[in-house]
Amino acid sequence: MTVKLSSAALSRLPEKVVGPKYDRAALRAGIVHFGVGNFHRSHQAVYLDDLFNAGVGHDWALVGAGVFEGEKVGRGKLQEQEWLSTVVEQDSGHMSARVTGVMIDFLMPGDAAAIIARLADPAIRIVSLTITEGGYFIDPASGVFNPTHPDIVADAQPGALPKTVFGIILAGLMRRRDDGIVPFTIMSCDNIPHNGHVTADGVIGLARLIDEKLATWVSENVAFPNGMVDRITPATTDRERGILSSEFGLEDNWPVFCEPFRQWVLEDHFTNGRPPLEKVGVQFVSDVAPYELMKIRILNGGHATIAYPAGLMDIHFVDEAMQEPLVRGFLDRLEHDEIIPTVPPVPGTVLEDYYQLIEHRFSNPKIGDTIRRLCLDGSNRQPKFIIPTIADRLKAGKGVAGLALESALWCRYCFGTTDSGAVIEPNDPSWDRLQTTARAAKAAPAAWLAMEDIYGEVGRSTPFVEAFAKALEALWADGARTTLTRYLAGNL
Repeated sequence: MTVKLSSAALSRLPEKVVGPKYDRAALRAGIVHFGVGNFHRSHQAVYLDDLFNAGVGHDWALVGAGVFEGEKVGRGKLQEQEWLSTVVEQDSGHMSARVTGVMIDFLMPGDAAAIIARLADPAIRIVSLTITEGGYFIDPASGVFNPTHPDIVADAQPGALPKTVFGIILAGLMRRRDDGIVPFTIMSCDNIPHNGHVTADGVIGLARLIDEKLATWVSENVAFPNGMVDRITPATTDRERGILSSEFGLEDNWPVFCEPFRQWVLEDHFTNGRPPLEKVGVQFVSDVAPYELMKIRILNGGHATIAYPAGLMDIHFVDEAMQEPLVRGFLDRLEHDEIIPTVPPVPGTVLEDYYQLIEHRFSNPKIGDTIRRLCLDGSNRQPKFIIPTIADRLKAGKGVAGLALESALWCRYCFGTTDSGAVIEPNDPSWDRLQTTARAAKAAPAAWLAMEDIYGEVGRSTPFVEAFAKALEALWADGARTTLTRYLAGNL
């Protein structure tokens, strides 16, 4: 017999499942969170669950929010179980399940009026975000907010009911300003370099289109702390639901499976208070940049390194990719030769130890993370995780053969077939453009680097252009396996 997750079931959870130790009825909302997906529920929500279980911070409960139609599906799944989530941690010798109860409401995605009203509530002191790298209206090549995006322009029109995250947040801030209420802190939890600054650029940039005085007010009164977040959290499929049911006797519409490791480094810069998350392992620092750069280059760049060769080899799971000597060897050599040398020292951290931890985490056989997830959205991820490393290597006059090969592997993947001829289904918001460009690049490699919004100056660098062309030609002539073999032998 299995137990269906619900508030009523919390008193009779299966023996191996841990439930909340706090009274959910006594929780009060303090945070509105945009982007209630798996990562948020395995990360920020778990830290809050730890805090609430310690008997602290019960006025910092979460209220979910969103702007996209597709988010209504997840909301419906969570509503059926009264906003509860099961989080399952898995490693080779460890599996545990817990039910978190820190979310007490989830506003209907896209209902701007209702969300703005909640943002205007003085009880809400933080607005947090996991809206993915592509949700910030950033020009990929420059890394700067794009105020000409049609959705941003629409939100800036007089009398417009906002539809973007930034538009809704700004409307909430305006109402608080007009009512004399202290503004909330806006806290990004996305994998973006300087995510607080990027979020500030978006909110203030939109405000500037509306009223320069409003932009100045936001700049002077609203906090945007930078943060580094980390926990490998794959998408939920029937596989995960089945494991939860068979191994733990619990039925959950949308469980979260993740690795045991988690990390959150955050600047202690808040407008109107914060939960005491340092009590549950969050590391508060004056400057998160060194930690952030380390993680984005070594971990996220590492994910990109293994993703595309594995995808071309028809490898499904990330741990299987790490069992393939060519993929693992490519990761090890590229990290040590070209990526790690671009990472400045990080307080209290040995970079080689950090890399070894990353390698171990990628090899976790239980997590079920997929290569397709790592390959997703390269048009937004490559300019953040790979191309800045290339730029730094070029500026220093250093070699870029491995990074050029990584870029060539991404290009070859976007052609839309694996080396065996299997079709790769669309896996990027800009897939049609990427596929068309990848097909042109088969005969003329420079066509790929001519995507100015992605590559910028890097795409015009002669050493990189030549190394990329050589790598792409090798991939088309010999395939990923032979090309990686040549690279590892120093013959590419």
